[in-house]
Amino acid sequence: MMSRSYTNLLELASGNFPVMGREKERKRFPRVMTVPGNIVELDDEQDNSVTSENPSSIAGDRMIIVANLLPLKAKRRPDNKGWVFSWNEDSLLLWVKVGLPEDMEVLYVGSLPVDVDPIEQDDVANHLLEKFKCVPAFLPPNLLAKYYHGFCKKQLWPLFHYMLPFSADHGGRFDRSMWEAYVSANKMFSQKVIEVLNPEDDFVWIHDYHLMVLPTFLRRRFVRLRMGFFLHSPFPSSEIYRSLPVREEILKALLNSDLIGFHTFDYARHFLSCCSRMLGLEYQSKRGYIGLEYYGRTVGIKIMPVGIHMGHIESVIRQTDKELKVEELKRQFEGKTVLLGVDDMDVFKGINLKLLAMEHMLKQHRNWQGKAVLVQIANPARGKGIDLEEIQSEIEESCKRINKELGKPGYEPIVYIHRPISISERMAYYSIAECVVVTAVRDGMNLTPYEYIICRQGVSGAERGSELCGPKKSMLVVSEFIGCSPSLSGAIRVNPWNVESTAEAMNESISMAESEKELRHEKHYRYVSTHDVAFWSRSFLQDMERTCADHFRKRCWGIGLGFGFRVVALDPNFRKLSIDEIVGAYCRSKSRAILLDYDGTLMPQNSIIKTPSAQVMSLLNSLCGDPKNMVFMVSGRGRESLSKWFLPCKKLGLAAEHGYFIRSPGQDEWETYGQSCEFGWMQMAEPVMKSYTEATDGSGIERKESALVWHYNDADPGFGFSQAKEMLDHLESVLANEPVAVKSGQFIVEVKPQGVSKGIVAEKVFTSMTENGKQADFVLCIGDDRSDEDMFELIGTAVSRHILSYNTEVFGCTVGQKPSKAKYYLDDSSQVVAMLESLAEVSDSPVTSDEENDNSSPRKFGSVSSFV
Repeated sequence: MMSRSYTNLLELASGNFPVMGREKERKRFPRVMTVPGNIVELDDEQDNSVTSENPSSIAGDRMIIVANLLPLKAKRRPDNKGWVFSWNEDSLLLWVKVGLPEDMEVLYVGSLPVDVDPIEQDDVANHLLEKFKCVPAFLPPNLLAKYYHGFCKKQLWPLFHYMLPFSADHGGRFDRSMWEAYVSANKMFSQKVIEVLNPEDDFVWIHDYHLMVLPTFLRRRFVRLRMGFFLHSPFPSSEIYRSLPVREEILKALLNSDLIGFHTFDYARHFLSCCSRMLGLEYQSKRGYIGLEYYGRTVGIKIMPVGIHMGHIESVIRQTDKELKVEELKRQFEGKTVLLGVDDMDVFKGINLKLLAMEHMLKQHRNWQGKAVLVQIANPARGKGIDLEEIQSEIEESCKRINKELGKPGYEPIVYIHRPISISERMAYYSIAECVVVTAVRDGMNLTPYEYIICRQGVSGAERGSELCGPKKSMLVVSEFIGCSPSLSGAIRVNPWNVESTAEAMNESISMAESEKELRHEKHYRYVSTHDVAFWSRSFLQDMERTCADHFRKRCWGIGLGFGFRVVALDPNFRKLSIDEIVGAYCRSKSRAILLDYDGTLMPQNSIIKTPSAQVMSLLNSLCGDPKNMVFMVSGRGRESLSKWFLPCKKLGLAAEHGYFIRSPGQDEWETYGQSCEFGWMQMAEPVMKSYTEATDGSGIERKESALVWHYNDADPGFGFSQAKEMLDHLESVLANEPVAVKSGQFIVEVKPQGVSKGIVAEKVFTSMTENGKQADFVLCIGDDRSDEDMFELIGTAVSRHILSYNTEVFGCTVGQKPSKAKYYLDDSSQVVAMLESLAEVSDSPVTSDEENDNSSPRKFGSVSSFV
């Protein structure tokens, strides 16, 4: 058996599985050494280390910010010998550090906006680390083309903005070679992070959709690394996202972060819905914080829209004032009311919809003809996006047509600027605009309205008499499909697809009373000035610290292949059940109590066939045949099913309906242990359940002798969970005065008599054994859901309550890694069966001829030493 699992993520990304045991090609060290010392190469088969063997020479808490692009500008020297670098002050990531503690060092890891010759890369890397604390990742041009212009811009970007590839010409069809390039690029970024990383002291903050699988590469090496991820684009609804062929790989990679951030609740809700529908994960909200339980780790979900850097914008405004650009624009648009649009040239910005709305406004409100002007600034596209040429020609055609139809000498209703403009020139346009219009059909955040608000407020120190001096009014017409929309409660929100309503909103914005404009502006400025980029980064760091607080308290290790890799984090007292340990205790003992759940424990929860297999029947007979054993099947199922299924196991004790009915080993009669035999409450509860069943497709009612159970495992996960919560409250209210308990479980809501639980069954079994002079010195209790927690709670206190002796070896074991009162766990029902086979092997269980006739031939059990 191989001692190490195959974990080469790049080959898994391509769908190729290598020949196991093949000698691995020797890897080369990276070109650029950014810190002194030896670099441990990212060898995928040696990714189990939890601490760095070569920590960074820089000590203390640091923040490592990882993004596709470094916040730098680069240009060749005039003599073409070398490069000149400077900070890109328009980059949002540059200003993240203003919200971090002053003594926290910040490093940047990312690629450069220029292609650096391989001969120069070492010198450039050393210079950037020394002067800018930046670590460049040099992506080969062919890899960059497939990674950025390919997978990022032609597949992820359109999909995250709700464009499905219905045809090869409309959106990019999934191309596995581009996905492989995406994975390769992410791995290169991870290597650069590892070169400078001190995993015990550093925070890593990854930004945007370009690096969504990077968390897996880093988590493989450092299971306790404090790592956050923030998505700056929208996250689509599950109906859209599920069309991505690598949907689960990306979700699982993101869940290797400790904190995942989104601009709006809508984006976070879509992500949580995808985790629920595709991975079966449910989120919980506790004290205002949202978290996903993922293999013992709590992955935090952060909802916080990004802001702008006030100081930078205000300094640009002062510079704009000195350059007199505002005066020039005032003369150009004298006597006109200016509406302004500032957008990147992108199919999702809705520029043409804005032009059509302006046209409709001028036709419907003729008083604005000759007076209202829409200045549309279209910044050049950032990448080779989809349908750019088509959308650009459409915009130009609309501008020409509208200006020809509604323009006149000295007046053009549309002023179209399609060229790069400086930030100071942009501020000058903001200063003369009566209203800014954003009609993007989908956008992650869009900070244009924020910049406009700050510009219209004015700054202290501006030139006297300047247009920028003193507070001002401002108006916004914004699409309801952009991230900043929920934050701007004073803006006029529009559906950009509805051209007529957008036109009316534009008219309303410039026709509104001055006092109303000022009030709306004051409200916006109050929010934007307090929720700036410093507030955003400070808040994210605080949540990352809180989420990672118990990293070193839990025991952590990595499991899984490829992008199925995840970290299991468990309480120090909660560990995997060792087969050697339990077999040893089993052999030493003289009187044993074994309590087993059925569904989800011996039988997989999602199995369609619920009857026990011949293998299960055989090992149960082996365990029951040992005179030292008292074996009970403790199930929520009815006694009729249990009697029929386990008829061949004469010596097996049965507890049906969570212990309301109990049949002792070797007996045919069932005894009732409930407090009440009156079931009038069923006539009250069943109509309630029926009403929810009719309204919830995929749900149903199971009527037991002592209980009613509403199942919703075949319903829509989100809707079923919501209905279950509502039903729980409804039933508790209706049955408040009845002797029953209403409980929720795994895809069920159950109403049953009070005083009935699996814990009481366990207590009766232990007490009965003691009364018969065979007090248990070995207890094994296994279950998988909430009803089994009653058993685990009982055995946890049985010694202190003198139900069990201090010498009793107790094994409470849950199925699956989840919060539990049990001290042990096994991963699934197959491991439970294998563990019981190990016990059956060492049991003294002669098989009678009758049992041989009733059952299939016993399977010869294989040796299992441990699951750990």
